[in-house]
Amino acid sequence: MIQSDNVLDAKGLACPMPIVKTRKMMKDMEDGQVLEVQSTDSGTTADLQAWTESVGHQYVGHVKEADVWRHFVRKSGQEDQSQKEYPVTVDNSQLMDQLQQPDAVLLDVREEVEYAFAHIPGAQSIPLGQLDERMEYLDQNKKFYVVCRTGNRSDMACQKLVAHGFERVSNVIPGMSKWNGETENTAGGMNS
Repeated sequence: MIQSDNVLDAKGLACPMPIVKTRKMMKDMEDGQVLEVQSTDSGTTADLQAWTESVGHQYVGHVKEADVWRHFVRKSGQEDQSQKEYPVTVDNSQLMDQLQQPDAVLLDVREEVEYAFAHIPGAQSIPLGQLDERMEYLDQNKKFYVVCRTGNRSDMACQKLVAHGFERVSNVIPGMSKWNGETENTAGGMNS
């Protein structure tokens, strides 16, 4: 089951109403939260993708169950726009070679729904908001490559890891937004 922070029932509504209701609900959500929009209008997919791109949010993907589309939209926030500060980086093209090392770990700090729709095979999912409570289970002797959608959340995650004694940490830039390698989808639907 794909988790979201809020659910919008837009079943039976046609354009532009799903977008109008989505916009209204997103205003009250916190940055980084995920909204599930349930729709029976097949045009909602293209409408939501265009709208999210125009306003800076992220259309994560959708799953169709019977006659209902479940769309997942992530509200972008400061973490998506902040300036990168962590100095140790690796670019997408170098990542696969780096992961061949026996002590390498790929840590995906995007939200669970983002990970479910498309992640690099073998990546370990720990959303940024859960990192503080889950980092005690990570082996500090490993070499961590941290990825998110654009490199901003992973930048913050790298800083947190280093502050807690991790010494071998690299931020993957530009992250999943420009990843053109193999991905896995564990959601069962279509990603953006």
